[in-house]
Amino acid sequence: MHDLLHRLNDKEFDRLEELLLRSDSEHAMNLEEVDGFFAALVCGPEIVLPSEYLPEIWGMDSSDTDVPLDSMEELQECLDLLVRHWNNTAETLSSGEIFLPTLLEDDDGIVHANDWAQGFMRGVEMRNEAWWELFDDEEHGGPLIPILVLFHEHDPDLELRPYEEPVSAELREKLIVGAAVAVRMIYEYFASHRRTAAMAHDVIPGRRKPLKIGRNDSCPCGSGKKYKRCCGQASVH
Repeated sequence: MHDLLHRLNDKEFDRLEELLLRSDSEHAMNLEEVDGFFAALVCGPEIVLPSEYLPEIWGMDSSDTDVPLDSMEELQECLDLLVRHWNNTAETLSSGEIFLPTLLEDDDGIVHANDWAQGFMRGVEMRNEAWWELFDDEEHGGPLIPILVLFHEHDPDLELRPYEEPVSAELREKLIVGAAVAVRMIYEYFASHRRTAAMAHDVIPGRRKPLKIGRNDSCPCGSGKKYKRCCGQASVH
């Protein structure tokens, strides 16, 4: 039980980042993106199951038949770390504790949070229609602004960039704090939606049980095949 409920330590975060970076897909997430992604899924309006979100994390599409890990043991290790991180996010939000995003430093020791916002918006996209209620809510949609600013800061479309000048360190800090507060507010905003979705799916929202994979189990990549006929038969990267 200890493993499922406790926050990953620095060594475990480093290990999860290492496993995530094994993917050759340009759409695979790093640790910071996963943190934003999980924040969106946990605080969002609908239940998203691992069979849906795991392929998104690994940057897999419908034609992929393997995950970028060398063995079933490494795949299981990655899943265990992801479940623990999910559970910590869910526990933090459900208990009313302060949510602190997991952000990576660049080579100069500076955090930017753009990847976190990217991951959050990828979580939004998984239930895009359900999220539009908040985007269209003029009274309660304000908390999304710092997340959207960080998301669009370096947008290829110059018209979508929020500022013409580079974001100052002081403003970036305010945006990061605002994004963290936003997760809490969004979690509360969609609370009734998640309860309704949970009853429809007959599941308990929040914590995930450990994802143990047997060779005859359905593959976690979401292909619908047995693990031994899918990711389990491949020796990858």
